[in-house]
Amino acid sequence: MDTNPPTASVLLATNDEALLDDLLRLAAAASVTPLVEPHLQGLRRSWHACSLVVVGRDLAQPLARVHPTQRPGVIVVGSATDGDDLYRCAFDVGADAVCRLPDDEPLLAGKLSDALDGVSRTAVTLAFVGGCGGAGATTLASAVAVLGNRRGLRTMLVDGDPLGGGIELALGIERSPGDRWPKLINASGRISAAALRSALPSVDGLSVLSWDRSDVTVLPPDTMSSVISAAQRSADLVVLDLPRRPDPTVEEGFIRATATLLVVPGDVRSLAAAKRLAGPLRSVAGDLRVIPRAAQAAIAPADVATYLNLPLATTLALDRSLPAAINEGHFPLTPRSSLTRTANEVLDLFTNPHLATVEPANLTRQAFT
Repeated sequence: MDTNPPTASVLLATNDEALLDDLLRLAAAASVTPLVEPHLQGLRRSWHACSLVVVGRDLAQPLARVHPTQRPGVIVVGSATDGDDLYRCAFDVGADAVCRLPDDEPLLAGKLSDALDGVSRTAVTLAFVGGCGGAGATTLASAVAVLGNRRGLRTMLVDGDPLGGGIELALGIERSPGDRWPKLINASGRISAAALRSALPSVDGLSVLSWDRSDVTVLPPDTMSSVISAAQRSADLVVLDLPRRPDPTVEEGFIRATATLLVVPGDVRSLAAAKRLAGPLRSVAGDLRVIPRAAQAAIAPADVATYLNLPLATTLALDRSLPAAINEGHFPLTPRSSLTRTANEVLDLFTNPHLATVEPANLTRQAFT
């Protein structure tokens, strides 16, 4: 029988029951199951066992007296009434930070979430938006996410359009168990990346955050911001399908994206609509590019890019079989399809850094209006 203790990412070391209650509450909120050591001997024994060590004020001074080996990921925790001795002890044990509760609870909560998430990630984040209704942005976003996942990239697909309703149907997961946006409506601050990923429905390992059939159609900006941040910490690739409407919540998606890809059918009316959208998008999207989609009597892709004054990312050929296939519950990513070709070109462009040659514009938080 295996007699080794269970592994944990966080060590809580204190014999102060009130402080331990506070620490366990914060750990539970971060979905962390910690190792608890109430005595100095246990703390020293487990000093190198966890990625984060949280030392209570009662053990900080005795720990300092034994001169522990210096290591990263140590936090000393006390209360607002503790004096300068708390900082001297923290210095002596080589702590990275001192947290005084309750004022520093957000800082400590973030450290706990980081320990659970493991190595910090900076995911490539691609936002897709249609230049007009029916441009094909949702379909292309889904294709990029599916093919990114097949390439072995840890991928999350986020449906930011409550009125769209297309992603779950396209992927055939509308009845799959898992949380949707309305379950996260009150989420703000630091969200555990691991907990978010484990709560979402998935298809072949691709995590998907979409909408249910409820009447909820509005998200607070803080919720969008917190969820995208958690997704970026848990993934290699985050794909955002965003609506065209002006909205502070939607703005958070464009601001946090590595690049925004504007999908535009190459006809006169679609171009006119996209032109009205491109200007406001420039104020919030750091790297905005266009993907022209072929249409009847199509305008050349280079002319589309010139008219919109945007870099050309790639092109999307017209595929008349797409709508019928999606309506029948099939996502048509055959090796030779135009959708597959375009999605792979997008992935090549943004997941191979040496291919991304367009410098991002200066990022601002001007309202997307």
